[in-house]
Amino acid sequence: MTTPYLVAHVTDLHIKAGGKLSYRVVDTAGALHRWIDTLLAAPQRADLVVITGDLVDFGAEAEYRFLRDILQRLPMPYLLLPGNHDSRSALRAVFTDHDYLFANGNGEAPVHYAVDAGPLRIVGFDCTVPGKPGGRVDAAALPWLQAALAAAPTTPTLLLLHHPPFYTGIGHMDEQGLENAAALEAVVRQHAQVERVLCGHLHRHITRRFGGTIAMTAPGPAHQVALNLDPQAPSRFRMEPPGYLLHWWHPQHGLVTHAAPIGDHGPAHPFFDGEGKLID
Repeated sequence: MTTPYLVAHVTDLHIKAGGKLSYRVVDTAGALHRWIDTLLAAPQRADLVVITGDLVDFGAEAEYRFLRDILQRLPMPYLLLPGNHDSRSALRAVFTDHDYLFANGNGEAPVHYAVDAGPLRIVGFDCTVPGKPGGRVDAAALPWLQAALAAAPTTPTLLLLHHPPFYTGIGHMDEQGLENAAALEAVVRQHAQVERVLCGHLHRHITRRFGGTIAMTAPGPAHQVALNLDPQAPSRFRMEPPGYLLHWWHPQHGLVTHAAPIGDHGPAHPFFDGEGKLID
């Protein structure tokens, strides 16, 4: 493939059934619709969407049905990964036609998968712990990940997690971070084709070097975790400008990640006039 390939990365949707407000404040369904509006209005159409967890708020089938109704607006394929707010069994019960969700089993089995997407390979690695806010890398699952990455050593790969495998400095979120991340890092370091480790959970755009590559979280389409690096800061969120990430793969230039805002911010204005002069 000689043309660019675009992956839109959104996370932490926290959809409630019927559009009920999250935390009695946040219209998460409206926010998701605005994100889809933004995505469809972009000058280049994304080829694939990846959603890295906390798809709904309480893991109820009614929430997943409502989410599915909204996501039907997407004209491109999308891949789902559960987060700590999700139920694997309820997710599978509603998205029955998403075959990759069943690649590692049914019910409450972890949702691990490897999918070829154009010139890229997408590997989903489910490190959530049912009933717990934090995640954990299961040592028993690492051979699966090792094999999934070794199967395509020359294909540029995006590894999807929910919890970021690094500390962020936001204390109350780090307390519910990813246990055993060092074991995951040791596996990732062996596979140079891993271009990004894409995560959610933090509702912010945060990046860090990890295992010889780059790990990052995406901003949320609705509310963001408040940026306060005092380790004793209380758990809070803010209605900051929402966003998502757009990963642009080009066969000559590799993978470039853009942070994009959600919403209608007006037309693109010219820098130069019709004669090529800078507008004063």
